[in-house]
Amino acid sequence: MRPTDLPLIRTVSAPTVHPDGSRAVAAVTRPDLEADATVGQLWTVPLDGRGEPRRLTRGFRDTTPRFSPDGSLLAFLRAVPGEPPQLFVVAADGGEPVQVTDRTLGVADFRWSPDGARLAFASRDPEQGRYGTVEGLGAGAEPPRRITTWRYRQNGVGYHRDRPQHVFLVDVPDVWAEPVVQPAPTAEGAAEPRPAVPEATRLTGAAVDHGGFAFSPDGSTLAVVAATHPGADEDLRDDVLLLDLADLPDDGEAKAATAVGPEANLAVQGVVYGEDGALWLLAQDLGPGGRDFVARNAALYVVEPGVDRPVPRRVTEPEDLDLGGPLVVTAGGVLAVSAVRGTQQLVRVSPAGEVTELTSGPVVVAGAGALPGGGAVVAYGDPGSYGDLGVAGGAATPAAPHRLTDFSAGLRATGVVAPAELVVDGRDGYPVHGWVAVPDAGRHGDGPHPVVLMIHGGPFAAYTPALFDETQVLTGAGYAVVYCNPRGSASYGQAHGRAIRQAMGTVDLHDVLDFLDGALAADARLDGERVGVMGGSYGGYLTAWTIAHDHRFAAAIVERGFLDPDAFFGTADIGAFFGLEYVGTEAEQVAAQSPQAVAHQVRTPTLVVHSEQDLRCPLSQAERYYATLKRHGVDTELVVFPGEDHELSRSGRPRHRLQRFEIVLEWWERHLPVSP
Repeated sequence: MRPTDLPLIRTVSAPTVHPDGSRAVAAVTRPDLEADATVGQLWTVPLDGRGEPRRLTRGFRDTTPRFSPDGSLLAFLRAVPGEPPQLFVVAADGGEPVQVTDRTLGVADFRWSPDGARLAFASRDPEQGRYGTVEGLGAGAEPPRRITTWRYRQNGVGYHRDRPQHVFLVDVPDVWAEPVVQPAPTAEGAAEPRPAVPEATRLTGAAVDHGGFAFSPDGSTLAVVAATHPGADEDLRDDVLLLDLADLPDDGEAKAATAVGPEANLAVQGVVYGEDGALWLLAQDLGPGGRDFVARNAALYVVEPGVDRPVPRRVTEPEDLDLGGPLVVTAGGVLAVSAVRGTQQLVRVSPAGEVTELTSGPVVVAGAGALPGGGAVVAYGDPGSYGDLGVAGGAATPAAPHRLTDFSAGLRATGVVAPAELVVDGRDGYPVHGWVAVPDAGRHGDGPHPVVLMIHGGPFAAYTPALFDETQVLTGAGYAVVYCNPRGSASYGQAHGRAIRQAMGTVDLHDVLDFLDGALAADARLDGERVGVMGGSYGGYLTAWTIAHDHRFAAAIVERGFLDPDAFFGTADIGAFFGLEYVGTEAEQVAAQSPQAVAHQVRTPTLVVHSEQDLRCPLSQAERYYATLKRHGVDTELVVFPGEDHELSRSGRPRHRLQRFEIVLEWWERHLPVSP
């Protein structure tokens, strides 16, 4: 794969399955270099073996499809160039989509009511005078913000307290009715315009972000996640509110009862109602104080119906079972995603806590839709696919999904390599699991090839065996890539993840270096005399820490790094808690884990890459680190991408993603050439 092959990457959304099980619909998106945007449409995929997958819509960017409960309608989000996404509905058998919303800041998510007559959706509600609510009043002319909270900005959003996300309710328009036609002016003047979209009712009132939401089976209640308890700015706990939709007041704001409060000590990632009216939660326990989020696996909890302020009952054991969403209701419980040694498998969990594995092997399941007769349609990746749809759960034993689409065929045709799995025993005997990707011998010979040690972000995240553009671009250029999931990573149990809490740069450093040494010893195609290292976010942290303590590397690339814990506090969107939990609060303790504190020890040529609007790891992290390297005579360069945030390499502008790859390859060619 070359950088210019980026448009061949297809990302597939969680599918929605028609109630009769005949077909599934998913969004397929891709980077478009000419449009300099992510574009995509909805695709329909037959499940009965009749016909081929085909494009269903033709919008600029159509995403998040969901069938209505009776299967007659399909709702989705549509964005046009330069505008936020809005909610649309279309007849399930085709036709012209009908717009449902015209929100200034767009729509983030939505749900069908059980009777299919209404839609609940989430949208940011801007304060009057800000964010385009007054024509001609630019951002620089808005009044000052008066801030009293710890958290007031979010990466990818910016200031958010003056545009909290609320939940709204809207009637579904009749897609078969006469279209709205605007009247022409008369001699008396302009005619009163007709409403182009139905009027929505705002259900929530607290001036905080409202997240996941779900309708009860009878449609009378909407469960909503929001941190509304006193002191919510001081902890990471969430509340789950139950909005009464059966008796809405004239002003629209629903009466709210608290189903889950701060005493449950949970950070809630998602909610869904079971068929029996029980409310399922995907949540993390936050430990004493409600702030210890470090490497705590999410578990499933159940709030039983008909009980006043019940205590959520934990259904799964989080120590070794790492669950993620989105949750999908089935007759036997819920479907969830389980992270296992870098893979993501689909599982079904019963109310009694019985976990049934529905997939296995080197797959990364991203979402699922339940099939009427059991099993599911999944969106997943594997070593040969960036994203496809498949059927899972039909076999007696867990297996890889039965593939229904092949959206990565074009990408594979450019030349991709399958990584080899490897386990290396570290210096303390701890097994370190990862992969080694070696350039294709037909294009680059048998080596030995220069090696790039790649370190993931998080730190509570993980590399996977799925097709990965970072690895493929490097191997396509002639570099072998070594990458692993050291202690601190997710999907190996909480003890593995929590091993570096307030001990960053210790066993995680040992693990990546020991894995590198083990890979070099195991494969003669890797040149141990020509090695570089790179990583982003936490990977940027560990790269910067590594080159301050090990000087074997020909060069390094530090991207969007967590580099200066002292400056991180008060400047990052998560600065009020992230560093305090990961590196501690005592000055000596923090300095002992700070790449900035040891930057004067670096001798390795280092490229520092950052984004101008990164609020997760602010630009100042890179600027100070770069200046320190330069002051001490290190061969260094700072690259700053305008208009991008922390997600540049994953979802930035396509042209910026291409330019980033070109800059990375140019740096390696300069300091770690393929031909020595």
